[in-house]
Amino acid sequence: MRVRRRYGGPRVGLTSLTIAASGLLALLIGVAFAVLLWAIADANSSASARRASRTALVEAGNLEQLVLDLETGQRGFVITKREEFLEPWQEARMKIPAEARRFRETATSDGQRRVAAQITQGLDSLVNDYSVPLVEAVRRGDPAASGLAATAEGKRRVDVLRARFDQYTADERAKLAAREDAAGANGRRAVIAAGVGLAASTALVAAFTVLQHRAVVRPVRGAAAAAGRFAAGDLGVRIAPSTVAEIGALGASFNTMAASLQDSRRRVMESVEAVHRRTARDLHDGAQQRLVSLMIGLRLARELVPDTESSATELLDQSIANAQTAIDELRELASGIYPLVLTVKGLVAAVRDLASRCPIPAVVESNCDQRIPAAVESNAYFVVAEAVTNAVKHARASRVDISLDLGEILQIQVVDDGVGGVDVTTAGSGLTGLAERVAAFDGTLTIASPPGGGTTVLVRIPIPA
Repeated sequence: MRVRRRYGGPRVGLTSLTIAASGLLALLIGVAFAVLLWAIADANSSASARRASRTALVEAGNLEQLVLDLETGQRGFVITKREEFLEPWQEARMKIPAEARRFRETATSDGQRRVAAQITQGLDSLVNDYSVPLVEAVRRGDPAASGLAATAEGKRRVDVLRARFDQYTADERAKLAAREDAAGANGRRAVIAAGVGLAASTALVAAFTVLQHRAVVRPVRGAAAAAGRFAAGDLGVRIAPSTVAEIGALGASFNTMAASLQDSRRRVMESVEAVHRRTARDLHDGAQQRLVSLMIGLRLARELVPDTESSATELLDQSIANAQTAIDELRELASGIYPLVLTVKGLVAAVRDLASRCPIPAVVESNCDQRIPAAVESNAYFVVAEAVTNAVKHARASRVDISLDLGEILQIQVVDDGVGGVDVTTAGSGLTGLAERVAAFDGTLTIASPPGGGTTVLVRIPIPA
């Protein structure tokens, strides 16, 4: 496989990508934790505010109850003139100063503190300016102290205080409800923000995992697979470009190495083919021609020797036969190294000559009407020769069909009707040699060999422009 596309876009370093993703993840987690801490602090603040409001309401209720006790004891004493009714009044008088101080201290806002001050001032006036003088007047037996006017004044003062207590407690309850609503809303916002942060972190982790798989894991797997094919002898394999700088650099180095080795193997094979071609030519033009001359000379000598010389004629006939055998063997040897017909007439003629010498019927179909580079011709010829040899020797075939098709690529197909069952992974050196020949010229070799269904060898070799 040859990868020709180039990646021209910017490349991202794996380290930079990891740092950026980790930084963004840390930022999201930090924001989520900050939101949670803010929510916790707000919840604590709201809880403290609610406790303060409840304390203020309790203190207001306690002070109001003392006012009621004071007014009840005072009214009972005024009506009955009996001292035992003054016991709640005395107790309330003793507790009011301390309770009024706590009441003022527990006020939760400036407005509430102002109302609390008005209440304590009114309460102080009720005790000192009205209630104590009234009790003293009753004790003296002043008839005006039991009059309707004095009783009405006391009721007016208490109603004013109770109204202010109602205002104070209503305001405090409203503030408490508002704080509880705000706390609930803040809690919900915190939960939503934390959920969004968690979802964003999860999405970022998932996205980074997918990105890592696409940018790193998948290219590394591809590189491992390419390295395995490369180790198996497929020098045409290439690693696809990657946007990750480190993976891209690895792929570029691998592709450069593979291309260099492939070019080296092609040059070696071209050199070997040239040596074979020169050796075959030398055998044909040298030793073979001398043997032919020797045989001609022997035949001429045989004609000059009379038949009566039986010993000499037998020796000459035997020498002529040996010379012919040597010529045939030398011609066969030269043809195996590099057939002369391939050099003179090209690939199709050489394949037809090979088919004519095949011990089983071999049919050749071709549309190749032009010559192609010599190195491709010779390798294609020997691919066909090896496939035909395998069909005859190993497949026990009774027929071989050979087709040659030339377009932008040279396509060779050799089909036999033999026993099939060829396992490419455990094939012998013959098929390995075929694969190496084809791969040296960026070609592909495909073998289909179902058991009992014959064998089909398909070769595709690109033709250089």
